[in-house]
Amino acid sequence: MSLFCLLWTPLFYLWRNSRGSEGGSGAVWALLLGSITALAQFFLGSLAEPGGFGLSRWINACIDIVSLPAVLPFIVYFLLVFLRIVPSSAHCGNFALLWLIPQGAMRTLSWSTQRDPSLLVLVPFLWTAVAAGISFFIELILRSPVPGVVLALFGLLLLPFAAAAVYWAFFSQWYPLGFILLFLTALPMGISFCRIKKQ
Repeated sequence: MSLFCLLWTPLFYLWRNSRGSEGGSGAVWALLLGSITALAQFFLGSLAEPGGFGLSRWINACIDIVSLPAVLPFIVYFLLVFLRIVPSSAHCGNFALLWLIPQGAMRTLSWSTQRDPSLLVLVPFLWTAVAAGISFFIELILRSPVPGVVLALFGLLLLPFAAAAVYWAFFSQWYPLGFILLFLTALPMGISFCRIKKQ
């Protein structure tokens, strides 16, 4: 499980690019800033302490475990593009995946002693699902007519919270709900793969 947490994101990134995704402009910035963020989080610890199986656990998943770690690289990416540090041709999905590689390495160090598949297997998968899903929705927003933009924006906003709910459901051992939410969270990623393959 520790190997999965360590290797899943880089292998996913390589596989995604082998399917014809756009190149890796901004890769150095993604790896550098992702490493700094992962180190800071490793030493600072949790920002939202979980209190049990309820709302506090879901908030912890949003801030410390699933959602914010996967969304933060997109925020930084658009800031770097706005400041013209990273070219606008850089692919935001690739930037986010590269950012998450150091995160997976540091999390492997901190989570390996717990031997919890929800952390070591499910969370890295959710990171990639959120990263691929957000980039998919961003492309839809840029290319779709107004009704499609509204739906894509709704999906973009909902996806990180749904991913946190997946972790919360599995942690709370509500497995049927967890698998349903996992399918819905991974669906945009699956659709994006079909689009890449067709291109």
